[in-house]
Amino acid sequence: MHSPDVTQEKLHSFQVRSYREVLVFAFAVQQINHNPNILPNITLGFRIHDACLSRALTVASTMSLLSGTEEPVPNYHCHASAPLSGVVGEAAPDISVTMASLLGVYNIPQISYGSTISKLSDKIIFPSFFRTVPNDLFEVQAMALLLQHFGWSWIGILVLEDNDYVVSVDSLKKEITRSGGCVAFIEIIPVLPSKEIVMRIVKTIRQSTAAAIVVYSHVSNAAPILTAVAKENIQGKVWVGTTAFIITPDLFPDDTWQSLNGSLALALHVEDIPGFREFVYRIHPSTSIDDIFIKTFWEKAFECIWPEESHSMANTSRDSSFCTGTEMVEQLNPVLFDFSNLRYTYNAYLAVYAFAHALHSLLSCKVEHGSLSTGSCATAHKINPQEVLQHLRRIRFVTGSGDEVFFDENGDPPATYDILNWKIFPNRSYKSLTVGSFNFSAPQGEKININQSSIAWNSFFPKVPDSVCSASCPPGFRKAAREGEPVCCFDCIPCTDGEITNQTDATDCQKCPDDQWSNRNRDTCIPRIIEFLSYGDPLGSLLSTISIFCSLVTVSILCIFIKYKDTPIVKANNRELSYLLLYSLVFCFLCSLLFIGRPTWITCLLRQATFGVIFSLSISCILAKTIIVVVAFKATKPNSALKKWVGTRIPSYLVPLCSVIQFILCLVWLGTAPPYSSVNLEIAQKIIIQCSEGSIELFYAMLGYLGFLACVSFIVAFLARNLPDSFNEAKYITFSLLVFVSVWISFIPAYLSTRGKYMVAVEVFAILASSTGLLSCIFFPKVYIILLKPDRNTKDYLLGKTSIRSRTEFS
Repeated sequence: MHSPDVTQEKLHSFQVRSYREVLVFAFAVQQINHNPNILPNITLGFRIHDACLSRALTVASTMSLLSGTEEPVPNYHCHASAPLSGVVGEAAPDISVTMASLLGVYNIPQISYGSTISKLSDKIIFPSFFRTVPNDLFEVQAMALLLQHFGWSWIGILVLEDNDYVVSVDSLKKEITRSGGCVAFIEIIPVLPSKEIVMRIVKTIRQSTAAAIVVYSHVSNAAPILTAVAKENIQGKVWVGTTAFIITPDLFPDDTWQSLNGSLALALHVEDIPGFREFVYRIHPSTSIDDIFIKTFWEKAFECIWPEESHSMANTSRDSSFCTGTEMVEQLNPVLFDFSNLRYTYNAYLAVYAFAHALHSLLSCKVEHGSLSTGSCATAHKINPQEVLQHLRRIRFVTGSGDEVFFDENGDPPATYDILNWKIFPNRSYKSLTVGSFNFSAPQGEKININQSSIAWNSFFPKVPDSVCSASCPPGFRKAAREGEPVCCFDCIPCTDGEITNQTDATDCQKCPDDQWSNRNRDTCIPRIIEFLSYGDPLGSLLSTISIFCSLVTVSILCIFIKYKDTPIVKANNRELSYLLLYSLVFCFLCSLLFIGRPTWITCLLRQATFGVIFSLSISCILAKTIIVVVAFKATKPNSALKKWVGTRIPSYLVPLCSVIQFILCLVWLGTAPPYSSVNLEIAQKIIIQCSEGSIELFYAMLGYLGFLACVSFIVAFLARNLPDSFNEAKYITFSLLVFVSVWISFIPAYLSTRGKYMVAVEVFAILASSTGLLSCIFFPKVYIILLKPDRNTKDYLLGKTSIRSRTEFS
């Protein structure tokens, strides 16, 4: 008979959910004993000890199993038969380590159904330890893959103040960093946290922008934090738990449910255990006499007291009812005894079957699996635990649900996990829905499988939550790290012209090929527009039309001059120079056509040189005509020395001399550094096909010489504009050269400030404008007189006007 205090403590600490592992152990043994295919004609037996989460009691219980007595005797076994073949347990990591340290000395195999810490895989320290749950290292990888699957790169972590958990968190942090994520914060939860520590952790959670928070702790240890978060009304957080994070609503007040709804957690893989539910429903204190826990279970599950123990329960409430034995297990509250979450239970079930298969292999006397210590087959009464250990390392069997069970060289099983989505309802009921799984035996890229549409997120989230420090940079932008912040915190900088990114979160922009350019969004390279001043272009068509029209007008004027060659207005100022000037103006207009069309080697070679030589010829003719006016006026004075220059001698020398200088200059240019066709890629979105001038110095020298001739002609014409003459051509030449010089002075800045076809168009316009100015100012007045005022085109009229003007000036 127990004392009241001890009985009350036992009832209070008894975990109904943990009692399922006891029941499944008995159920598995019963199944095996009734299975003719496993250990035929052999009956398995077992003893169950409760460690009560005490290392001291664990050592005592383990020594008791080894010695076969209630009082443990180190290194002694008192029974000659039915030796200890192996141990199943424990679920708690620290208890498993204590057992494994002791059992490893005797090479007695131990299979844990819940201890996941990685150090137990060390076969040097724990040579006889196995487990049916994956190593923590796989859980770390699974957690990192889960976070990566949802795109959560900004993670907060809560970890229990436990060395094994802290080691796992360090590994998780490395995995998160390796996959491109960052840890926003890591907060350690003491085993017994004070209110100040709880509020400090809550403040960190509130201030952090991380929405996904991983909880590396049993839910009971994290409960104070989760409850405080709910009371502070902190929303927008999704909790992601490890296999230890198993939510039970009875641990929390009602206002915490909303915060926990939609939580995700990794869980040990589970399959259905056929017949187990019916087995549990049949248990009863009257039939399960050997079960030392069943009465305690009955009292805790049905909240009653057995009559024979009521007199010793001094501290029991008067409202407690007596147990009648008519209570039904199937009527238990699902929260208390949940058949939908038998994860540790299922792994305990596998552990029993693993031992059974190892014993079956040993006792079947197979050649490849014969006794390793004696060389002969073992018998049920002569089983060496080391032989069981050797066979346990090589077992491989398939469960009824299709799961393959085996152990690797570290005693670990194939790593598989389920992904749970927790839903908690206002009536304190809850549901954990399996929404995905991990299978590390699957090919790369297929290890994780999630049915995302079946996940019910917290009502705060209308869709999959985001947990990032900075939003992803869309295509067309690149990431720029923020100084002093983690790599997950960055700014999105648009790519420069000519560069693109066609994926999200690109770190660098890619330069487009030379014949392509970035589109407006800078996410695709598109072909550049090939540009030159073509005849098909509206501007090119207009300029070419004007050029041809003006050349035809010039030819028409030439024809008029030839027709009326003997008239005084044509003969004035040397008609041969007028013919030559008109011929040169025709070619001035036509040379602009060399600038229109796709630049080729021959057009680039000819356009500027032709323009320079022809315009030099034109200006030389104008200079000669101006000097003739001056000479003719001065030669009319008595004893003038200029009489000998009147006639054709001036143009005969002056025009060739001025023109040949430009011709030689152009020859030097074409012979040393000639213009050539080139491609200009400097302007965005365009490929400009243009003529490079070769030697820019000689190009400007050609223009400079042309400007020099124009300036000299303008000065001479300006000085001679008021000479007395009935038809003083110097006035018209002055106006024509004023137009010419103005056009080319304005040409230079316009030419230098444009690119592409517009640069060519500026020069063509200058050619046409200056040529038109020369043509109109010099020849239009003469054509006007020839065609419309023939009465003025007589020698008498011209002389009469001169006489009248002369008398007027001298009077």
